[in-house]
Amino acid sequence: MATFQPWYHGNITRSRAEDLLSKAAMDGSFLLRGSESIPGAYALCVLFQNCVYTYRILPNEERKLSVQASEGVPIRFFSVIGDLVEYYSKENMGLVTNLQFPVPNEEERAEEPEDEPEPINIPPQLPPRNFTTAISVTEGREVSSEAAKGTEIVRSSLSDTFLQRLQNFDTSNLSEEHLKSIQEYFWVNINTDAEQVLSGNFNLPLLKKLIMGLCKNLNSEISRTMPTLECLQKVMDQQLSPGISTDASLGSICSKVGELHSLLLAIEDKTRSAVFESVGYDGGHRNSMIPPVTFEVKVDSLGLTGKLQLKVDVETGKVIVKKSKDGPEDKFYTHNKILQLIKSQKVPNKLMITVETEKEKTQKKDYIFADSKKREGFCQLLQQMKNKHSDKSEPDMITIFIGTWNMGNANPPSQINSWFLSKGQGKTRDDTADYIPHDIYVIGTQEDQLGEREWMDILKSTLKNITNIPFKPIAIHTLWNIRIAVLARPEHENRISHVCQSSVKTGIANALGNKGAVGVSFMFNGTSFGFVNSHLTSGSEKKIRRNQNYMSILRFLNLGDKKLNPFDITHRFTHLFWLGDLNYRIEMPSTEAENIVTTIKQQQHQDLLCKDQLTIERADRKVFLYFEEEDITFAPTYRYERHTHERYVYTKAKATGTKYNLPSWCDRVLWKSYPMVHVVCQSYGCTSDIMTSDHCPVFATFEVGVTSQFVSKNDPDNTDAPGGIKFMNCVAILKTKSKTRFFIEFHSSCLENFVKSTEGENKEHQEGSLKVRFGAPSELTPIISDPEYLLDQHILISVKSTDCDESYGEGCVALRTAEFCTTDFSIPLTHHGEHTGDFNGTIQLRTSKGKQREKLYDFVKIERDDAAVQKLGTVMRESTWGPDHGAVKLPHLSPTDISNPSYMGVGLKAGGSPDLQPPGSWNYDQPPKQSPPGIGGHSDPPPPSRSPLSPKKTGQTVPSHSQTGKPGEHFSQQSVQTPDDGKPPEMFDNPLYGSMGHKQKARDRKDQDAPWANRKVLAIPDAHFSFPKNQEEPPFPTPRIRSFTCSETKGATPSTLQPPCIAKKPVVPSRSDVGMLTCPRPPLPAKSRAGPAESPLTKPRDYRDSSEFPNNKGKPRGIDGPPMRPSQPVSKEVNQEAVPGAKKGRPVR
Repeated sequence: MATFQPWYHGNITRSRAEDLLSKAAMDGSFLLRGSESIPGAYALCVLFQNCVYTYRILPNEERKLSVQASEGVPIRFFSVIGDLVEYYSKENMGLVTNLQFPVPNEEERAEEPEDEPEPINIPPQLPPRNFTTAISVTEGREVSSEAAKGTEIVRSSLSDTFLQRLQNFDTSNLSEEHLKSIQEYFWVNINTDAEQVLSGNFNLPLLKKLIMGLCKNLNSEISRTMPTLECLQKVMDQQLSPGISTDASLGSICSKVGELHSLLLAIEDKTRSAVFESVGYDGGHRNSMIPPVTFEVKVDSLGLTGKLQLKVDVETGKVIVKKSKDGPEDKFYTHNKILQLIKSQKVPNKLMITVETEKEKTQKKDYIFADSKKREGFCQLLQQMKNKHSDKSEPDMITIFIGTWNMGNANPPSQINSWFLSKGQGKTRDDTADYIPHDIYVIGTQEDQLGEREWMDILKSTLKNITNIPFKPIAIHTLWNIRIAVLARPEHENRISHVCQSSVKTGIANALGNKGAVGVSFMFNGTSFGFVNSHLTSGSEKKIRRNQNYMSILRFLNLGDKKLNPFDITHRFTHLFWLGDLNYRIEMPSTEAENIVTTIKQQQHQDLLCKDQLTIERADRKVFLYFEEEDITFAPTYRYERHTHERYVYTKAKATGTKYNLPSWCDRVLWKSYPMVHVVCQSYGCTSDIMTSDHCPVFATFEVGVTSQFVSKNDPDNTDAPGGIKFMNCVAILKTKSKTRFFIEFHSSCLENFVKSTEGENKEHQEGSLKVRFGAPSELTPIISDPEYLLDQHILISVKSTDCDESYGEGCVALRTAEFCTTDFSIPLTHHGEHTGDFNGTIQLRTSKGKQREKLYDFVKIERDDAAVQKLGTVMRESTWGPDHGAVKLPHLSPTDISNPSYMGVGLKAGGSPDLQPPGSWNYDQPPKQSPPGIGGHSDPPPPSRSPLSPKKTGQTVPSHSQTGKPGEHFSQQSVQTPDDGKPPEMFDNPLYGSMGHKQKARDRKDQDAPWANRKVLAIPDAHFSFPKNQEEPPFPTPRIRSFTCSETKGATPSTLQPPCIAKKPVVPSRSDVGMLTCPRPPLPAKSRAGPAESPLTKPRDYRDSSEFPNNKGKPRGIDGPPMRPSQPVSKEVNQEAVPGAKKGRPVR
């Protein structure tokens, strides 16, 4: 068999096989590995002229093997893989070269046993006994072979092991008859069963006999109890069928136990319903009461600071404003009058509330809370109030609690409420949010000695005490002592479907389940979720083994849609959460133990995080590629002294000497989501009062956007053209030495079936990489063309080889990137957790007519501070596009630096201003979070899903007004901001329309020589404008300094990306605020063009930019009457570079 051959490497990855062959560096070197595309098949990899050729070996119906050949080539079959290799070792047998030099399998060194658990007081071990076995080992008897001798020793050892385990348990509550039966099985019969297994009988007949003997009284007891329960059920519900017969032919014991369980549950449910109905209580799951919460805030009025009380009543849907806590109500706002909450980044406890007044105007109020946690609690309560009183039938945002805890083989304490309330150290929830229940709870445990039912009962009772809601179990899955449990609110039970469970063992030889992972996946309406709880190899020195554990779990955990076979779990789910005891340690000498403890007491966590193995491995792109983790602001969660958190126990005495376990962040929560979806981590920390284990429980909560099962709200009689998705000019750069042809597979839930592209054209790129160009465009037809549905979808891309049908890289593209126009994109390709290349091209999206509804997660935004806006204007001039372009390259900005999630999702391809780069380009190459100090050159690649970002509207592309752009689109009007220096923005005359402004004194010579130090980049003007009819020449509209807002971001770095096109009432710019631009003649605005006017796109309301509704007639007055529209400062050097030789305009005053 292949597994015993030196050239067989098992299930190594394709990239690993290529690395081994490259190291061999001899033509004719070969190895055999398992196929990634077909179970039971093999892949023969051969090195020739520095290229790797892969041949697929397939079994037929008779299990005979053959090398897959082209049509017309005779096929030869082999019974065993060794004969096949021997045959193709001869010359001229059809391969590129004969098999000459096998690459030996580097056998994995025998893994050392895991760290021993803490000693537990157990009875003394029994002295050795001479047990009567089916085959005894005696001194005077010769054995026929060494193998037989080894088998006897193993069986005898197996018997001793179980007998010793039995001695460790309290058996006083067992009947004497049962105890003797168990002992007899372990003494004698388990060895007989072992012999049966060796002879081919895997049924363990003596074990079955033991179980039947232990359960012999259970049958009669069930039959005696059934009539009583059946009678009680009939009394509670007359509609039930007569039930179960008490005849002896009822069925097997398992069947009766199942029926007994069902009857008990039915009786409990019926009785509870009857009692609840009699007292008028609905169980708490529909209208769980959230008591009113009052916040003390400060307000500024006419330069004076005063105090107010904001009382949030979620149940009635009101926010009440009072001057004193016990005083009368001053005024109140109902939930439908509160339009938007805008957080300040500059002042972390400041919140702007936009409300609707009686006169159809919007009013903004600034409030200062006691701290940022109070502000966050207020926002969460208002979101809960909005959701509770929403008229939407399905949610578009849910919250998820994720907890992980290594229980240390000890029972939990009686109270674990703080874990589920996110109380303790780190980023925690405010007390005002205690009554807000999460929609889904996911709990992962390790070294959990409880039974599944016992643990689930503890979870349900704890959540019931906290939330007064009877949460419903969705799934629970256990591998040895590793367990994951999922619970959801009762109203979500029907929204959850396609529940899958799986596990992977990564213990010694990947055969034991003391280490490994368990996972659960499901669909929540139209959004897919995956959760993985893992317990990786322990030991400070076993970092590489932990990395291998991660790769094995990533590859072999079988979750999600089985149709997505080319993709691992990192691409199968909209949101993937990875939790558990990952066992990565602080990589410092053991002599630094006392210094580490001192640093922890001083709360200087960043000094230690730079030595965290997981942080370093992620920065080196070895594990958790493109995953995210919230900033760690809590102390290491391992290794505490049990029953106290006053000190760490970092030494352990072993037979081989003292072993050190330095305090470390072993317990972690990470996540990875599709690009341009909404996901925000609201809390991340550990508890301080649960001390039964040497690990702390860790919690993390998330606000996640979800999509519903789509039902179009548009006119059913509207017969729009079908939607379409087109990929053009696609190029893949693959890290491979394979000599094969490639094609693309497109997968998506919006497609009826996956779509294949034509074969690409290979070109040499760089050493060890290949450039594949796909010239022919690929057109995809979605099943629904409504934009509200289609813009929330994603296309999964797999670049596959034609010879072995294996994937060389997978990636994901969000359709929202092409919302406004044809767009360039660039995404990374990964395979089995490794970066394998890059993929770029152009995407065009065609949808039907329709509008999108506002999402709940767009209710709370974050406003960028003015300092960040001014910083945006400072740019560095670099000619990176060649002399013909004269481009200015802006600093690369993260999408999280842009504060409005409605506009942003991914970074611009060149990282600069849209004016200074090809239109409609974007990529995933976003700057990561700032690495902890000390890592040096490690740059953690950010995930494509980098998003506390809303998927409502995105502006990562610049709408191109070419034949690919949609006419009639225009940018959103934003709120007015002025530069930090207080000076009005400088204007330039436009030679197309003539001078329009007043004269202005020339700037200082210094400003003219260095305009980039204090000026901002010119923004793209709106697509159409409104002009006064009595003017001879229409004024050219000026760009505005925009304020951006978004859902929960971390950075305050600004961005130059432009907002999207939305429908707003055009505003006529004032002459005093309009300048002339030194650029070629722009296209005429839409209203000035001949022909019928295009209908503008629609967008949900946005109240950040005006104090009035669009339909209100009142306008702020400018100098000449029309509404004023402040302009964004324009850089002269931008225009000079972009348009050489253009005439400078005259500045206006």
